[in-house]
Parts: sequence; C-alpha cells; structure tokens
Amino acid sequence: MSPLAPDTTHQIITITPTALAELAALRDTEPDADRLGLRLEIISKPGEDFKYDLSFDVITKAAFTDEVRTHTDGDVTLKVIIPANSIDLLEGATLDHTSSAGLVIRNPNKPLAPTVEGLVRDDALSAEVETFIQDEVNPQLAAHGGFVTYVGHDNEGTAYLTMGGGCQGCSMSRMTMMEGVQTMIVEQIPTIERVRDLTDHSSGENPYYH
Repeated sequence: MSPLAPDTTHQIITITPTALAELAALRDTEPDADRLGLRLEIISKPGEDFKYDLSFDVITKAAFTDEVRTHTDGDVTLKVIIPANSIDLLEGATLDHTSSAGLVIRNPNKPLAPTVEGLVRDDALSAEVETFIQDEVNPQLAAHGGFVTYVGHDNEGTAYLTMGGGCQGCSMSRMTMMEGVQTMIVEQIPTIERVRDLTDHSSGENPYYH
C-alpha cells in the first residue's frame, strides 16, 4: 500500500450488530437498496451539542473527501459514508440500537469550541485554563453527563465557556456554571476573576437526551 493511500480498514465508528441489522433492514426497503449506503454527518455548529443526520445515499455519489467504510456482521453488510468535516468528531463513536431508544450514538468526543471575535484562546493562560478544565472540572461534571468547553478570555479577567451534554438545558446548569465551575477556576487560576456562560440554555429541557 502506498504511504499516501488512505487506511480504509480502520473503522471510524463502531456499529453494533443490532444497529447494523436495523439499518440494513431499513435500507432494504428503499428503491435501489443495493446502491445505497448510510451517510452519517454531524450537522451542529461549534459550541452546540452534537446533532446527527443519518440518511441513505448512493455510494457512488460520495465526494472524494468523504470516507467510505464497509461494516459486516455475518450476512449483513452496510457501507457507511462519513463527510470530511465529521471524521475527527466521530472517531471512536458507537452507533447502537435499543428497543427503548431506537438508534443511539455514543460519542466520546467533545464539540468544537465556538469562535467569538475579540477573545483570546491561543496563549499560555488559555492553555492553563483548558488543562484545568480537562483534568479537574469535566471529570466532576461527567457524573451528570455534562462537560464545559473553553471558548477564550478577554484579557480583563473573564473566561468564557459553554456547557454541553446533560448540563445544557438543565434547570440547574446556570447555577452549576456560575457557582461551581467559576469557583473552581477562580480559586486555582488567580488571573481569571470570573466566568461567563455563552451556552444557549433555551434549546430544550435537556437536549442531551434528545
């Protein structure tokens, strides 16, 4: 294999046998089923919780930059098309199917941070804040299915964050952010005097479960 050739044996996502059987059955109800693959794409913007678009598409229409993988379990085979902008964000995810929830994607990755004009996020202070969030803050929020993402600081002592997962839309999320997360960061990083929450908490009762 050429060093420049893509590694098409590496599965970007895992599809459980139950999900594979369900998807193949759905595909087989479509016209031209033998030409179709599952197109799986993340359609949310940076700073938002992941939103997924799953649809059947003609495999030969996949773009040059798309990654196409073949998933097989016994006699069941399904090709999966992942657009370039979703590859890194889906790496290591699992697509499952349960009788109660239907198709479910378990994704270990975090959404990209939004870009806010005027904020700094590539200096030593940002690195310190991001490390603290990764090592100390998010492990505590993980018990509630949530996490925070660092957006940047304004050089005037304010750090800007967003909340995702079970924290976004939760009635206690703003209190958690402003009292819990802010206290942790301010106590450990004196340069930061306060935290501002950029999360859109109006997007649902608890979008993590939607």
